[in-house]
Amino acid sequence: MTSKAVVAAVACALGATLAAQEEGPAVVRQVTVQAIPGVVAAGAQWTIVWQGTDNADGIVGTPDGGVIFAQEQPSRVGKVDRNGRFSVYAERTNGGGSLGLDTRGRVYAVQRTCTDPGLKTPCTEPTKVGIVYPENERKTLADSFGGKPLARPSDLVVATNGGVYFTAGGAFYIPPDGGRVIGVGQKVRANGIMLSRDEKTLYVTNGPTVVAFDVQADGSAINQREFVKLSAGNADGLAIDSEGRLYVASGTPGIHVFSAAGKHLGTIPTPREATTLAFSGPDKRVLYSVGRGALGPDGKEFVTPAGVRNNSKTLYRIPMLAQGFAGRPK
Repeated sequence: MTSKAVVAAVACALGATLAAQEEGPAVVRQVTVQAIPGVVAAGAQWTIVWQGTDNADGIVGTPDGGVIFAQEQPSRVGKVDRNGRFSVYAERTNGGGSLGLDTRGRVYAVQRTCTDPGLKTPCTEPTKVGIVYPENERKTLADSFGGKPLARPSDLVVATNGGVYFTAGGAFYIPPDGGRVIGVGQKVRANGIMLSRDEKTLYVTNGPTVVAFDVQADGSAINQREFVKLSAGNADGLAIDSEGRLYVASGTPGIHVFSAAGKHLGTIPTPREATTLAFSGPDKRVLYSVGRGALGPDGKEFVTPAGVRNNSKTLYRIPMLAQGFAGRPK
């Protein structure tokens, strides 16, 4: 049996059990949350809202208080509503690995196609950035830069004017009219990407740092500079709140919180290595985060056979004092 077939068999066997487990209480690894004034209260608790074997990445809060997340391997978008109920939101995403929403509710995705490191066969389908939902508005926005294919893309954020900033090795911008892709910055090992509230500053992760750029009227970004440096871990997913604070998922120890001026305000520890995060819930006062790994049906850590990539993830949420930014979906 091939590695891909083993993954499919394991996921199928565990799917119903994990789904049933999600409806009941699940054990949360205990972490101690210290107060960050105006951000999170001391003793705030993470709770599990979903866990599964089919990956979860690039989460975005939805207007109804839930979240959607990319499931690359089954090429679909999952959704968990504000009450913790899971459903499939969109399918056929061509390996969608991170999501964005525009002001019309359309779902954008970085489409990793067949570049999953767990696959052993050569990949010939080009990666791309596109709209994957609703069905009647599906289209590719970009699949190359400077005449060359994109690398494996990581993340994206949609500006209010419809322009799209995304990362694929480096950082790039797609104008609202779908014109030529514009490169952003130099020698940036890009992963997460986010816009400030006024969309005049673009944040891009760069290993253990986050760099900032000034966004110009045409959407291009200049004046690359180091904005913050993490005390531990590499920067992954990003989020902002209504006060312009920047939240950086960084595996372990968790989520670093910085002021709009770049001052480190504190770190919110997470039960598992944090990869992506988003505000949602009532008044956007709930922070969701995805952690690597999940519990199996026996209550023990889910593991895969030797040589098979483990894409299990757990989605958590925690009540916040801070409020997510309401002026843009992400």
